[in-house]
Amino acid sequence: MTRIDAKFAALRRERKKAFVSYVMAGDPDFDTSLALVKGLPAAGVDIIELGLPFTDPMADGSTIQLAGQRALESGMTLDRTLELTRRFREGDNTTPIVMMGYYNPIYSRGVDRFLEQAKVAGIDGLIIVDLPPEEDDELCIPAQAAGLNFIRLATPTTDDKRLPKVLQNTSGFVYYVSITGITGAAEAQAADVGPEVARIKSQTDLPVIVGFGIRTPDASQAIAGVADGCVVGSAIVAELANGKPVSDVLAFVKSLSDGAHRA
Repeated sequence: MTRIDAKFAALRRERKKAFVSYVMAGDPDFDTSLALVKGLPAAGVDIIELGLPFTDPMADGSTIQLAGQRALESGMTLDRTLELTRRFREGDNTTPIVMMGYYNPIYSRGVDRFLEQAKVAGIDGLIIVDLPPEEDDELCIPAQAAGLNFIRLATPTTDDKRLPKVLQNTSGFVYYVSITGITGAAEAQAADVGPEVARIKSQTDLPVIVGFGIRTPDASQAIAGVADGCVVGSAIVAELANGKPVSDVLAFVKSLSDGAHRA
């Protein structure tokens, strides 16, 4: 059982929905990012999604693209991202961390070497947005064999014919993208999301977590209310981009997690 599996089992016992936060590793710099990540569990975050900075993101809106640029300009690399995870694990051995990003840096490192390093650092799962199910032998199957969850994205355009393929080797949870398009582009609507979550859950026992377009505590509550939890990313990253101190960003995160946990 991975930390992700254990977390969802605990949430089910507590009858609580999951709150997942996304932050870009190294934004705006290593020390600030580490302080933020260390503070997330106390702010009510159940699972941390840690963005791996990459020069050519495809699924990210301008907010997260700029966060990645800031991180890269501050010297963030794959090695430094793993180092940040190791530093976090020195004080927290229970909160799951999911690395979210693109395949190129992993391919460049070499899959076997990367998976060994990620496991040692304390990474629990991967979301690699540019690897479709047809490429499962590339990373998904080796990751699962190494004890990491491989989390797949389902979207409003994932029809009933495609969905079984998406779910085939997914583990940990299913990430449902609530809107078509890039991160931060539109607002998620619970009335639209609910039926789609039900459709996915009819074909899998995995938790379904909804992300994209969630910016407020009320939205966090509404979306978590029709799913197993929600993810907030761009709204949190924007607080950092606006120069807010870590304490203020964490207070904002707490308001969002409170919303999800009220669902």
